[in-house]
Amino acid sequence: MAYSKTLLSIAFFATFLFSSFVNATYYQNISPSFLGFKQEKLTHIHFFLHDIVTGPKPTVIISSESPLNGKSKSPLPFGAIVVLEDPLTVGPELKSNQIGKAQGFYLTVSQDAVLELELVMGMTFAFTEGIYNGSTLSVLGRNTIGAPIREMPIIGGTGEFRFARGFLQAKTHSVDYHKGDAHVEYDVYVFHYPSTSTSQEIFADGSRFTTEPMIGKI
Repeated sequence: MAYSKTLLSIAFFATFLFSSFVNATYYQNISPSFLGFKQEKLTHIHFFLHDIVTGPKPTVIISSESPLNGKSKSPLPFGAIVVLEDPLTVGPELKSNQIGKAQGFYLTVSQDAVLELELVMGMTFAFTEGIYNGSTLSVLGRNTIGAPIREMPIIGGTGEFRFARGFLQAKTHSVDYHKGDAHVEYDVYVFHYPSTSTSQEIFADGSRFTTEPMIGKI
């Protein structure tokens, strides 16, 4: 009987140790330096996004028509889904130096049949020039395009924008209401841990990415 109790105690103790070991190694708290990150930065990025509906190669398409299509006075009725691949340039002209593209979608989320649409946008800014070539920023938020300035959150990033968080402000630069083409100015403010020591990238026309320490900014 005593032998059985001893075996039971040993089995219980071994189970406890195994459970503790598993729980202890399931996760751990680490510092940013563990991944090679040094100082969190605050970066401001300024560019123009071009939403082109017309021409031989439009950058947006309606992938799913709204059930209210033909019944609503809205140019993009409630429930429509649009997919986009819009160029990002340093200047307001479409032929300006391209630094990347926005890939994603937007949904019409307002039931009101008005010209000033209310959208939910999900998109990734994929940069192709400068020190952020190959890096991305992801956005998901509400965009009321009739407002002078719209704000949406930055929810993540890759490459030089690992652990990204922040916000952007979008402002319509120009829009053709007959064709649907729009050119939108973006100011992006993002905290992140860059892996590069370069603090500034200047383009040929004077536009730039600027990166500064996070203390005392925004």
